[in-house]
Amino acid sequence: MCGIVGYIGNREASPILLSGLKRLEYRGYDSAGLALIEDFPAIAENGQRHSGIHAVGRLVVEKCKGKVTDLEAMAADHPHHATIGIGHTRWATHGAPSDVNSHPQTDESGRIAIIHNGIIENYSHIKDRLLARGHTFKSETDTEVLAHLIGEFYVDGRSLTEAVRLALNEVVGAYGIAVLAADAPEEIVCARKGSPLVLGVGSDNENFIASDAAAIIAHTRQVIYLADNEMATVTRAGIKTRTISNVEITKPVEVIEMELEAIEKGGYDHFMLKEIHEQPRTITDAMRGRVVEEEGNIVLGGLQSHLDELRQAKRLILTACGTSFHAALIGKYMIEQYARVPVEVEYASEFRYRNPIIEEGDVMFGISQSGETADTLAAMREGKGKGALALGIVNVVGSTIARESNGGVYIHAGPEIGVASTKAFTSQLTVLSLLTIMLGRMRHLSVVDGRAMIRKLLEIPEKVQRTLESTERQIRELSDTFKNASNFLYLGRGYNYPVALEGALKLKEISYIHAEGYPAAEMKHGPIALIDENMPVVVVAPQDEVYEKVLSNIQEVRARKGHVIAIATEGDEQIGALAEQVIYIPATLSMLTPILSVIPLQLLSYYIATARGCNVDQPRNLAKSVTVE
Repeated sequence: MCGIVGYIGNREASPILLSGLKRLEYRGYDSAGLALIEDFPAIAENGQRHSGIHAVGRLVVEKCKGKVTDLEAMAADHPHHATIGIGHTRWATHGAPSDVNSHPQTDESGRIAIIHNGIIENYSHIKDRLLARGHTFKSETDTEVLAHLIGEFYVDGRSLTEAVRLALNEVVGAYGIAVLAADAPEEIVCARKGSPLVLGVGSDNENFIASDAAAIIAHTRQVIYLADNEMATVTRAGIKTRTISNVEITKPVEVIEMELEAIEKGGYDHFMLKEIHEQPRTITDAMRGRVVEEEGNIVLGGLQSHLDELRQAKRLILTACGTSFHAALIGKYMIEQYARVPVEVEYASEFRYRNPIIEEGDVMFGISQSGETADTLAAMREGKGKGALALGIVNVVGSTIARESNGGVYIHAGPEIGVASTKAFTSQLTVLSLLTIMLGRMRHLSVVDGRAMIRKLLEIPEKVQRTLESTERQIRELSDTFKNASNFLYLGRGYNYPVALEGALKLKEISYIHAEGYPAAEMKHGPIALIDENMPVVVVAPQDEVYEKVLSNIQEVRARKGHVIAIATEGDEQIGALAEQVIYIPATLSMLTPILSVIPLQLLSYYIATARGCNVDQPRNLAKSVTVE
């Protein structure tokens, strides 16, 4: 969840590292830091490094609690000339956000600096052993313990790479690390297990390290993805890779297609608002090249070698966390209705720690925006290890789930920087819709049914655009009315029950208002006790199969003086007599309604949060890619 960036080359390292950290700050923003080795010989006036190898440099660590801008101001006050360095932006695990708990952490001697994403599970045992050997610790972090452990092995002429490798063989847990040593000033050593690392292959004797390609896309498109239990020694001359068990390996160099513009705000106040408005395009991208309208069918390239297994599957298991879990719930409704295959939806964090029943012929989908979500990855590995066909639905190309699954589907949403997921959710729903049509056509759906569903799906991007244009101003004004509410209740039925969950999650994430999503009929079994004149209740009530039932639930809210905000189908005049505020969306198939009904809820959370002065792109205590348990 933390952001890691590293550079070695001929240019000043600090500006490159700081720029990369700004692009990674969505991964954590409790604190930030740099470790640099000041160059001897120094940088020439033309910016190029003088030739020659120096035997030792001076390790400099600058770090502070707060945002990358705070670190940038500190670096400006204390400029250091260095062409090698590592940088970190932190999401706190061990130890509260503070200057001393910030990364980089150093070893006992102060000559080794390390940055770390992940959790060292046996750090306490290692720390006790090191304390007995006379070590003293300054921070509360597990990372400092790892730094000291590396220092224990960095003796007797042993290389930094070997010291890191030996230390990691004693570690239990997850890590993505980058390590510098003052007396090894020509290399950065990095390694991963459970936390992503990508190596950027530069030109002109420079190379890069990052936990996300977004940090280095401005400098190179040539990358190497490290897999679990792999490490690399990065120098100006090149990159050498090996396993933690010390087997040299050759990794392929891949080309990333991401455009730099995709990770800029593009004139919007926040990435979240930009990403909400990108949804007509990203939904189109999720469908592009996959629809065969004349045959009423769908072609998903990453699943083509598994069609027989999908056709014969007796059960699908969808596992995910957070917003992706809500998408999976909707996917269950879709697939069961149209493909008639039993679907179980599992919180990945629960699935991995119980003894799940996996039977022959089960197919498991891990759904994750980042493709690195620790619990989802572990759940997929558990299912795969017990004989399930393991498939992925992910956004990030080259992510761990994408590489470790037997196959899968990319959602093609592009980089999602806002911590609260928006466009990835609707792209996941689009891919699940495609999967539903494909599975249905394998079984009993006729070509006529398939064509009709595809036509409705192809209309969705335009309808999302229309929803954005017709509702945004109304929602912005509505947000001022409810910005000081203490609680919200979100209600929905059928396909829109998970939308209620998602709307409540968005509001909690970025406005810090307590909100709960509930099946509308279940309100009577407890939550109705909370409803009074101070309770806003958002009801997702399109004209679908359960419309009349939802109207009855609205009546029950009104009888308790609750304030009703309804998401309704265009042309529905009946609901206006029951709800104080009605936000209209276009009509479509019931299974596709969530792609439309969630748009006003995304906007509502965004505008309430901005009205409350919240940082919507970097909400407190959260990070984008959850790579720890």
